[in-house]
Amino acid sequence: MKKLSVIIPVYNAEKTLKKCIESVLKQKDEDLEIVLINDGSADTSDKIIQEYKEKNPKTIAYYKKKNTGVADTRNYGIKKAKGRYILFLDADDYLDIHLYGLVKQYMEKQIDLIKFKLQKEDKKGALLETIDGPIFEKKTGEEGFEELYATDVLLDSPCVYVIKKEIFTKNKLEFKVGTEHEDFGLMPFVIVLAKTMISIHFYGYHYVQVEGSITRNDNDEKTRKKAYDALRQYDEALRKIDVYKINKKTAEILRIYYTNAILLKVETLDKKDQKQYIKEIRKRKMTKNIKAKNIKQCLRKLILSLNIKWYLNLRRKVKS
Repeated sequence: MKKLSVIIPVYNAEKTLKKCIESVLKQKDEDLEIVLINDGSADTSDKIIQEYKEKNPKTIAYYKKKNTGVADTRNYGIKKAKGRYILFLDADDYLDIHLYGLVKQYMEKQIDLIKFKLQKEDKKGALLETIDGPIFEKKTGEEGFEELYATDVLLDSPCVYVIKKEIFTKNKLEFKVGTEHEDFGLMPFVIVLAKTMISIHFYGYHYVQVEGSITRNDNDEKTRKKAYDALRQYDEALRKIDVYKINKKTAEILRIYYTNAILLKVETLDKKDQKQYIKEIRKRKMTKNIKAKNIKQCLRKLILSLNIKWYLNLRRKVKS
């Protein structure tokens, strides 16, 4: 059994694929597997993968299927992966050469979930932004989620975690097919269901920001779908809290996390869509999930109960 399977969904990625694959091969370890899934590409991605497969038959596993999107392709990759641990890598991006060597020690200690950091770059490799967040030693997944949920903007990105495969298989967890931002409904539960986790200060994932990319830039229709898919994932999260018998404190934090994220979706919508979206939030009585522990928070909660737009304006002014 391999230690780690790096799952790479591939869809028309001929321009970036070689750099992506090379970044995993440079980790140089026989216990590492690259799972490449061609999701119906129409460019030369297949030819590129075949060439790498021929040169690295023991390291690369290659599968081809009809185009069904990234969520379904990741689910497919989880089923095919032979590693005890999984790492998700997008074909536009690449890994730091030292990542595997660093996380290997934690896999050997049987830590369920290892979180690292991400930096954004342009296509020439120039650094655009480093995404910070809490770092901590070994905790339970529930303790880790409590540490991350308020400040880590990449909490729900699957690409910044090395994940023990059995978290998916034992709990029957999958990416939700047919949704935008499918990670939002899944990753919080991957975290809280982990027995142990750690968060390290290492920028192991290089996210390449490509101008004009269809997959990396939103239009109005995609933004609207993301917002409404988030509501559906909130509904599903409430069911999962019951199914997995999440303890009361963690369940409360999960509700706060989803509520805050959905409230922020209001500002991404056009004015004509905001009114209906706010109605959907009120229908679910989501604002009751926000807790108030002092006078300031009580005032904010009061404003939230009266008018969601006022609340968002106040929140923005406080941050600035």
